[in-house]
Amino acid sequence: MPACAQRASPQSERMRELVHLVRQDCGSCHGLTLQGGLGPALTAAALRDKPRDSLVATVLGGRPGTPMPPFHGIVAEDEAAWIVDRLQEGFPADPGAGR
Repeated sequence: MPACAQRASPQSERMRELVHLVRQDCGSCHGLTLQGGLGPALTAAALRDKPRDSLVATVLGGRPGTPMPPFHGIVAEDEAAWIVDRLQEGFPADPGAGR
């Protein structure tokens, strides 16, 4: 996925929307603190050895046969990459924070 190599950050308003999306939508299955729930943990430690491109593909395409839905159409590929980068670094503790 060549576009995944891009490291552009979304505008600050969109960053807040993406942080909210992760906290609310992803958190509903992965736990509100992203420590795991129905879905696995999305902490930096849990994702440390996972390939970035594979995680971006999961965000965009979901996981067939599991409850993980696709977010393609809700987030763009560069936004999915931004989310994955934040998750692998340790997602912002403050729901209003971006990076």
